[in-house]
Amino acid sequence: MSTTDASTATPPSDASSTASGSRGSAYAELSRQIRQAGLLNRRPAYYARHAALLLVLCAASAAAFLTLGDSWWQLAVAALLAIVSTQLGFFGHDAGHRQIATAGRTNDLIGTLLACLGVGFSYQWWVSKHSRHHAHPNDQDKDPDVGRGALVFTTGQLLHSRRVARAFYRYQAWTFFPLLLLEAINLRVSSVRHLIADRRHRIPEGLLIATHLGVYLSAVFLVLPPLKAAVFIAVHQGLFGLYLGCSFAPNHKGMPMLSAEEAADYLRRQVLTSRNVRGHWATDFALGGLNYQIEHHLFPSMPRPNLRHAKRIVENFCRSQEVAYLETGLIASYAQALRHLHTVGRAAQAEPSS
Repeated sequence: MSTTDASTATPPSDASSTASGSRGSAYAELSRQIRQAGLLNRRPAYYARHAALLLVLCAASAAAFLTLGDSWWQLAVAALLAIVSTQLGFFGHDAGHRQIATAGRTNDLIGTLLACLGVGFSYQWWVSKHSRHHAHPNDQDKDPDVGRGALVFTTGQLLHSRRVARAFYRYQAWTFFPLLLLEAINLRVSSVRHLIADRRHRIPEGLLIATHLGVYLSAVFLVLPPLKAAVFIAVHQGLFGLYLGCSFAPNHKGMPMLSAEEAADYLRRQVLTSRNVRGHWATDFALGGLNYQIEHHLFPSMPRPNLRHAKRIVENFCRSQEVAYLETGLIASYAQALRHLHTVGRAAQAEPSS
């Protein structure tokens, strides 16, 4: 699957929007405003500067690792690498949505190198998964991000779980953040499963991932004794998963599942299921622009630095269309997500075991 499929969640064209009635026309009008403001234009200078910053951070991390040698201070380097790994993931996310370059192949190349070689998971697996999420946000049957797994997001999912699973889900609000420490492992396991079935990308992506793991493990075990090496890897991968998960968690967790009528309308489907996180430039950097989740879902190919400029246009437009536009603080967003998980999990007490 190419990134051209992931760059949008199939937003309606102007013509199809007009044909579908006033609701579709609303998105067409918003799209015209965004285009007239130039907010879908590529920002190569921004991404060149950001790439340079990431290269500096990678070089600084490598230099610190080699300089410290056999020391428990290496755990600080592991924490720094978790930040760098997540930021590389954000850059790959932008490539997957064709935000960086106009040519799809260029975005594919950047995304593949960042995901497979830089972070160590399958780019094509992520593209496939993320495309389905963008097309059907918070649809428990179609969005892989809210499918039943380590967590359940609806009472329906809970009712279809076995007795042991229900006992675990009862406390899922408490286990949510600890589970994120395992997210890096989950990404790699899912990547391997995908590549086993994906004959087209199995060899090129598999070789890049193997190169990443080989260089990473060789460097860690050559510089550090076994115990420190194992702790270093655990801290790096655990914090990487935690940071990545905490960046995505505020976006949709606890937001409503839509009716068929609401879900049929692109504007409402994307806005009503998304939550923005207010902040400033530091928030934008820390969350990779994902704090503008509403704007990102409406216009997935919009370059990251343009999202904050689109916010006022989108918010005002939603107000004029009487579409609820939710923005909250970062801590409040976690609280809302955890309350939802708690409410769903505690419903297990009122249901008979199967």
